[in-house]
Amino acid sequence: MTCLSPIWPLDRAFFARNPRRVARELLGKILVRDPDKRGSDRTRLAARIVETEAYLGENDPAAHSAAGKTPRNSVLFGPPGYAYVYFIYGSHYCLNVSCEREGKAGGVLFRALEPLLGIEEMAQARDVVLSGPRDLRRLTSGPGRLAEAFGITRVRDNGTDLTSPISGLWIGKDSFHQGSIRISPRIGITQAADRRLRYFLAENPFVSGPKAHR
Repeated sequence: MTCLSPIWPLDRAFFARNPRRVARELLGKILVRDPDKRGSDRTRLAARIVETEAYLGENDPAAHSAAGKTPRNSVLFGPPGYAYVYFIYGSHYCLNVSCEREGKAGGVLFRALEPLLGIEEMAQARDVVLSGPRDLRRLTSGPGRLAEAFGITRVRDNGTDLTSPISGLWIGKDSFHQGSIRISPRIGITQAADRRLRYFLAENPFVSGPKAHR
C-alpha cells in the first residue's frame, strides 16, 4: 500500500487521443494531490487509478458534451489534460479529464482509486474510521468517494491542468505494470448504457460497485 518509486507527470500528448485509449491506459497511473500554499493539505495524497469510464463527446448521448459546448462543459472541448469537475445528485463531485485534440470533446471519468499515500488524511476527509483493511475501500472506491477523499470540488479544481505538478492536482506514472484489464458497460447511466466503455484492473479490490461489477 505504499508508493516507493518516483512519479513522473503524464504529458499532454497522452490525453490528446481517443477517450477509449486514454481510459484504458490511465489504469495503473497515479492521481496526486500536493499540499497547497495555504497548508490546507497536511501531506501528499496519492492513489492508483484502478477504474475509469470513457465518454466520447458529441457522439455519445451519455456525455455531458453531447448537446454541444456550453460554459459549464467547456473544459471537455480542450485543451486535453484538464480537470472537468461536476456536481451530481446534489451530494457529490465527480472528476474527469479532458481528452482529444482541442476543439473536439472527449473525457474520462475516474471511478475508483487504490490509496497509496495520505491514507489517514483521506479517512478524515471521508469521516471514515479505519478499523481494518476492508475499510480502505470506503475511501476511494466510487467517483464521489474519491473526490471527497482528495478534497476535489468544482470551485477548487475545475479547469486544473492535470499534467502539471505545479497545479497541486496532477496525474503521474511510476514503474507499475497494469496486468490484466477488464472491460464492461458503464455504470449508473440510462443513455448508451450498452456501450462497453468501462475499464478496470482485474481482481483489484478497490474497483467500485457490487461484486458482480468487479
